[in-house]
Amino acid sequence: MKSIWGGSREEQNDGSSDQASARNSTHTERDSAPPNEHTRLLPNRVEGTNYLSPDDPAVSPYNLRSIRFTRYLTIFFTFVAFAWWTILLVSIFVTPPGFHIRGSGFFPFSYASVALANLLFTLIFFAVPAKAVRVASLIVGGLLFLDAIFLISIEKTRYEEGWVGAFLTVIWTLVTDRLVEWGKYEEEERLTGRAETRRTLGEWVAVLVSTISMVILAIVVFLMTCTLLLRALDSGLAVPGKLYWVDGAKYRLHVYCRGNHTGTRVVPTVLIEGGEGPVENGLWEFADNAVKNGSINRYCFVDRPGFAWSDTAPSPLSAGMTIEAIDEALARAGENGPWVLMSAVDPLHEEFLSDVGAPGRGFILWLRGIISPLGLDRVPGAVFKGRTKEDRVWGRAAYQTGKYIFARLQENLVAGTLSKRDVASSRAIQDRDVPLTLVSSGAKIRKDSKWEEKQRDLSGLTHNLHHWDIANDAPHRVWETMEGRELIEKRLRQLVHG
Repeated sequence: MKSIWGGSREEQNDGSSDQASARNSTHTERDSAPPNEHTRLLPNRVEGTNYLSPDDPAVSPYNLRSIRFTRYLTIFFTFVAFAWWTILLVSIFVTPPGFHIRGSGFFPFSYASVALANLLFTLIFFAVPAKAVRVASLIVGGLLFLDAIFLISIEKTRYEEGWVGAFLTVIWTLVTDRLVEWGKYEEEERLTGRAETRRTLGEWVAVLVSTISMVILAIVVFLMTCTLLLRALDSGLAVPGKLYWVDGAKYRLHVYCRGNHTGTRVVPTVLIEGGEGPVENGLWEFADNAVKNGSINRYCFVDRPGFAWSDTAPSPLSAGMTIEAIDEALARAGENGPWVLMSAVDPLHEEFLSDVGAPGRGFILWLRGIISPLGLDRVPGAVFKGRTKEDRVWGRAAYQTGKYIFARLQENLVAGTLSKRDVASSRAIQDRDVPLTLVSSGAKIRKDSKWEEKQRDLSGLTHNLHHWDIANDAPHRVWETMEGRELIEKRLRQLVHG
């Protein structure tokens, strides 16, 4: 007997079998279908019609192919940033061909460090998007964009440091964080029925750590921006002399001369070398007074690489290389002498070069250079102590600049090897008839008996020693006392007009 509402039981069973076969066929087609945007990491756990628990591992933004691709791209960018960071780190010590930066090199290294740190933070906290991180990233990106404008628009910073695009990594962080947040909500709504607003303890810790990290990064970039602003202001300080390309046009040295040759006899020009610091810091004023007093007629000085207005040179840089560069700069300036060399009053003996090249001293210089872009000493000095552009370029605050620190680090790296060999070679070829006058610091000699011994040895550089004077109350920078200034000027007058 057949029902008016349907077929026989056999027919109903056949219908059920057909439906089951259809479902199995659908499952088979779905299982064999290629992966799509919603391919799950754990597909067997989300095939049912019931929603999953928000804590189920299958509820993850990584289910989305676009999120996985973004993460792989972030890993790639991180490797590229690390490679660039490594090259810049190595170039501080040995400059690879094509990587010479005419500034200190510490600024590009700092920007590379910021970019690398930002990408690492993005990678570590990739699956935990947070609004606080995006806000901090916006601040960092704005500051870095401002830095890029400074570096591009100001000739001196563009010339010394080049263009850096660290702010591009911040844009990538913002895009990534927003994309992951979208993917997280997308999967939660699809698999659990609603977007999850609560976080686990682990997620809260990750958000806290990532937020603190980005805030610290924002502070670092803010300090770098302040330092860059000071450098922009310092770039307006006019160069007193002229800049000349040396060493195959790799960098420029600053040459300054004042005075005239007078009379029928050619009077020697005094060539001043500043020793530990720029000639402009003390000796420049001394030389001007000597010209006014008639003690000398003319003087010149050349800023060593990295000092005052001169560019930095590629590494390594020994004493002999520096002398060759100075000689080339003077030749290009048309200055041919004859010369009376006023070189580092109270001079350093070559036996002390091992102290100059001590590894501990080199590490301290490197560390100072790494943090120099933060301007921890220059910014407060400008704001609270009234430090001027002259102070920072060649004056009492010049030792705080990245270029100066880099130049001293270069000296440290080769002081006990290449430079010591250069000095030994110079002694061997020194003309023994050249007139020599030695002025030493009395305070230094009383403090260090070895210093006195080595000063005595320097008095025998030639066989024509005119005088060895000890300025009793003068410090190492002998010209800073009236006794020292008068003594030096007196001896220069004798050498120039004698």
